[in-house]
Amino acid sequence: MRIHRCLFRPARALIDQKLDFYSQFNPSPLSMKQFTDFGQNATRTESYLFLRKELPVRLANIMKEFSLLPENLLLMPSTRAVQDLYCKSFGDLMEFEGKDANANLIDKFTDALTKIRNRHQDVVMTMAQGIMELKDAHRIDNNMEAYIQYFLDRFYMNRISIRMLINQHTLLFGDSINSHHHIGCIDPHCDIVRVIEDAYSNARFLCDQYYLASPELVVKHHNEHDKKTKYIKEAGKSADRTSVSVVYVPSHLYHMLFELFKNAMRAVVEHHSNGDDNIPPLEVLLVKGTEDLTIKLSDQGGGIPRSHMDLLFNYMYSTAPQPAASGMETPPLAGYGYGLPLSRLYARYFHGDLVLTSFEGYGTDACIFLKALSSEANELLPVYNKTCQRQYSTPIQTHDWSSQGHSAMFVRPFSTNSLNKLHSASS
Repeated sequence: MRIHRCLFRPARALIDQKLDFYSQFNPSPLSMKQFTDFGQNATRTESYLFLRKELPVRLANIMKEFSLLPENLLLMPSTRAVQDLYCKSFGDLMEFEGKDANANLIDKFTDALTKIRNRHQDVVMTMAQGIMELKDAHRIDNNMEAYIQYFLDRFYMNRISIRMLINQHTLLFGDSINSHHHIGCIDPHCDIVRVIEDAYSNARFLCDQYYLASPELVVKHHNEHDKKTKYIKEAGKSADRTSVSVVYVPSHLYHMLFELFKNAMRAVVEHHSNGDDNIPPLEVLLVKGTEDLTIKLSDQGGGIPRSHMDLLFNYMYSTAPQPAASGMETPPLAGYGYGLPLSRLYARYFHGDLVLTSFEGYGTDACIFLKALSSEANELLPVYNKTCQRQYSTPIQTHDWSSQGHSAMFVRPFSTNSLNKLHSASS
């Protein structure tokens, strides 16, 4: 494992040895039900004993994966800075290895977790900056892009899971105030409609500031058991409010919805900017079934060509200009193109998903799928193993379908001239 010069040589050798050891173990994914049961019944000693082993395993698994990245990316200053942060945090956790629990030690451990969380606050943007540095300095071929895409999905999912564990411990057993009857950062009765309304209101505020206009919101709830669809909120007026709840992390759901609302509002306002004052509303359909809870956001923003759909979840692609290094007026991650990829990771973290369907010329549907049962909402975690290692060395396979775009043999493969030549050769 290649570790940047974040520690002195003897300490680095010890860290390398510990990384090799902990990376041999697979992370232990927890279900939403296990998180809530643990939060209600476990002691801070039990939490300490679990995290003392689990956090180094999760860190080691992703840190070992760094060494598989292209050399050019590893040499970028921002990428090296991220490696330094992870090396420092892993070393901090090693201070508690094998130490028996006591009140004073657990207090120090909780403080260390808070420092680690704060230290990694800007990791997403720092890593994104490393990708920008690579794009500016080197040509990126298809294979390198595929490796980076694969790594970043795993890297950011790993980060989500680590922050989840840290937040649970610090909120339950630290000095933080655990409000609204939450179990750590989990709301056992997460009001989906309220999160939808909060995300919409904040996205609408930004839209009104930028465009001086914004679409209304229509929310419908379909109950799978009574087969009825009910309006919760209609455009321009209020309707009877229906509570739809699920065990979930409200901040994760808010992140996804806020990103989707921002994109939808921008598309709708720009698509109808030809003097038409009648801006069509955004429509949200909320459906809770036996296994899944689905939130569908539909807009009339003109849609997206199919040729661009795959790019929407690509970390190397962004339609916005590269953001400035600092400035309070710049929204977080704006210009990096990370909003949708990260939102999909949040959805997939507990085995849900985020899917986009576009109707070019009309609009886009975005669907968030969540597990309705907390016992089935299991963490989806990356594992460092031989299968993962092969992903970084296997080149993109040659297409086994012929097409104009993939064939350099003929400019016009079925032109009259080409057919005459083939006929002459066969005769």
